[in-house]
Amino acid sequence: MKKVTIELFSDVLCIWAYAAQARIDQLKADYGDRIELHYRFIPVFAAARHRIEEAWQDKGGYVGFNRHLHESAGTWSHVTLNPDIWLRNPPQSSQVAHLYLKALQLLDDQEVFSEHETGDYQGRTRFEEFLWRVRSAFFRDAENISSVATLDTLAKSMDLPLSNIHRQIDEGAAHAALHLDTEARDRYLAPGSPTLVFNEGRQRLYGDVGYRIIDVNISELLRDTQSGEASWC
Repeated sequence: MKKVTIELFSDVLCIWAYAAQARIDQLKADYGDRIELHYRFIPVFAAARHRIEEAWQDKGGYVGFNRHLHESAGTWSHVTLNPDIWLRNPPQSSQVAHLYLKALQLLDDQEVFSEHETGDYQGRTRFEEFLWRVRSAFFRDAENISSVATLDTLAKSMDLPLSNIHRQIDEGAAHAALHLDTEARDRYLAPGSPTLVFNEGRQRLYGDVGYRIIDVNISELLRDTQSGEASWC
């Protein structure tokens, strides 16, 4: 069976990536085993305070950024945005959560979790569910996801192995994995968050892209049986 590999580049503090999760869930429902998703994290908000204060210093600072996000999300019905987003418990960096997520990815790759531990997350993998809970903790609940204590609490709610996760971080494996994500971003010239990369970098979709556009790209790649042929999509 032909399979399309999709590399998803995002920052957990990016509101567009938060909104796009519904499209990823739909892709999984529509295509199942015909797609393979690789999640990669990039440091758009690695220095969150500096980024916001510099970009929004003449537009109201954090208050202006908060207003901008609510205006952007005003018509969204599939996600919830906290009224105090970026005003209450503003995170210093997305990188803490990214390292935590890479540690969990590594444990998944090592098949640490047995089948009876996977749980039922409405079509999501254990990793995808934790990623969603991290994003929801910030955007919906205004929690500080640059705090390890906050991430540990989320992990405990899913019975994840905290000691194993911390070991992947403490021994450097998660750092190495996150660095490879940055290298992949540079290799594919991924412009920001979220970016979907198909066909070994030959196709990229960046930003708030509609589901039908993503769908037609995948359909075309699955239809094309000529190995190495340039896609007309």
